[in-house]
Amino acid sequence: MNRATLDAIRAARRSRQEIALVTDLATGDQHFTDATFDRSQIEMADAVTSFVHVFRPTLRLIVVGAVHIAQKLVPLARLADFAVSVVDPRESFASSGRFPDVGLAHAWPDRAVTDLAPDSATAVVTLSHDPKLDDPALISALRSPAFYIGALGSRKTHARRLDRLREAGFADADLTRIHAPVGLSIAAVSPGEIAVSIMAEIIATRHGRVLKTVDS
Repeated sequence: MNRATLDAIRAARRSRQEIALVTDLATGDQHFTDATFDRSQIEMADAVTSFVHVFRPTLRLIVVGAVHIAQKLVPLARLADFAVSVVDPRESFASSGRFPDVGLAHAWPDRAVTDLAPDSATAVVTLSHDPKLDDPALISALRSPAFYIGALGSRKTHARRLDRLREAGFADADLTRIHAPVGLSIAAVSPGEIAVSIMAEIIATRHGRVLKTVDS
């Protein structure tokens, strides 16, 4: 790999852009491609065998609401190789004691989520169950290309939430991006079980799977 190629990969990582490097396995010649690939793989075309190495930005999870479920969700996300940030203006909740070695943001959720700049490799989950915290975060997330947006709450709670978001100017097509009630339908009850259902839904969404959410 020459210096120019390495610099291009580093630049893509800094800007959180996906990039795919194609290497001709016979000649060693390399070039970048705009084609989209699900994963790194060997490709054969026109009698040429190439290896396509896909470089993707690190997956991120932004958790809004430093509650008990968040304490269970954060280690699961890190186990799945997500970089995690926890947003909560209540510093006694979002503390290093409760969330060791995790990025903490104490600004109001709309500003904090906007500052974190969710992109297509970012999931956002609101868990505070408080509209004063969750709604501003959801508004910021809906204005971003985040690949997953989830919100804790029952169907009745979510129906009221949708009414508020419509009043904020969002169309129904925008609101379908929100997974709520958040998580897969696994009859989860405890904070740990709910965290598992949320992480499972995030992973399924990342891989293009559409599965039924919880009925809470």
